[in-house]
Amino acid sequence: MDELTRLSSGKYLSLTTFRKTGDPVATPVWVVREGDHLYVTTQRDSGKVKRLRNNPDVLLAPCDMRGNLTGEQVPGTAVLLDEDESRRIESLVKKRYGLVGKVMTLASSIRGSAGSIGIEITPE
Repeated sequence: MDELTRLSSGKYLSLTTFRKTGDPVATPVWVVREGDHLYVTTQRDSGKVKRLRNNPDVLLAPCDMRGNLTGEQVPGTAVLLDEDESRRIESLVKKRYGLVGKVMTLASSIRGSAGSIGIEITPE
């Protein structure tokens, strides 16, 4: 099994971003794969987005819904996407995660005033 398949085959991916101090912050996120990249969505004003604006380096690992790692971590690089690409990735998430994905995406857009943003991740 190749690295991208290993990271994207489960329901959750542990996405570790880094504070300015270098301290890691791991978050379980839903993930979709397209080509040679992994994609996630999150609130535009979330902590992980703020951290990625300062440092695009990430660590990735398959995990369960609570963030417990179920495989080895690998380094990668993340890029914040523009509004059109973010909407496209949100639709891929909805498609992969079905009704639960649609409900969670809707709840997220209602809850957050800033809206969601897509993140493109390239494992090294």
